[in-house]
Amino acid sequence: MTTTFFKQAVAGLRVLLVLTVLLGVLYPAGVWAVSRLPGLQANAEAVDTTLVGVDREGDQWFHTRPSAATLPASGGSNKGELNPDYDAVISSRRATIAQREGVSQDRVPQDAVTASGSGLDPHISPAYAELQVPRVARASGVGEERVRELVAAHTAGFPGEPRVNVTALNRAIGSGAE
Repeated sequence: MTTTFFKQAVAGLRVLLVLTVLLGVLYPAGVWAVSRLPGLQANAEAVDTTLVGVDREGDQWFHTRPSAATLPASGGSNKGELNPDYDAVISSRRATIAQREGVSQDRVPQDAVTASGSGLDPHISPAYAELQVPRVARASGVGEERVRELVAAHTAGFPGEPRVNVTALNRAIGSGAE
């Protein structure tokens, strides 16, 4: 019995050692090495991804959800709806967006004032995109009907509800999609 226990303990320690080296040393080193590779470039300019939402400055662009993160980090604020600081932030965001879009505060969708879990989500609801269409059309010079077509083209049905990819949509607006 002691021999069996000893053999199992040694086998367990070998597995622990191998997994520690693989998952605790080699995998993190590999991820670090890949992160140091140069990014994608086109015409000597960095190519942005449509998987990360980065809010652009200016009225000619659609805005993403707010973020509690500071790039390159990501993460939420960990404040809940019962936190008075959180309520103040939400109220402030709602007032700012309502003023920017020229609507009453009750028309501002929830995703316009709350951050995603990572704070880097590139998607917004169709309601938030629709709220921004008149401002973007006016500021970008692209016709309002064309902006609505671009919103529809960049709306995908995710499980649960459709979402608009703001990064891809802004790329289409920026390319002069007449």
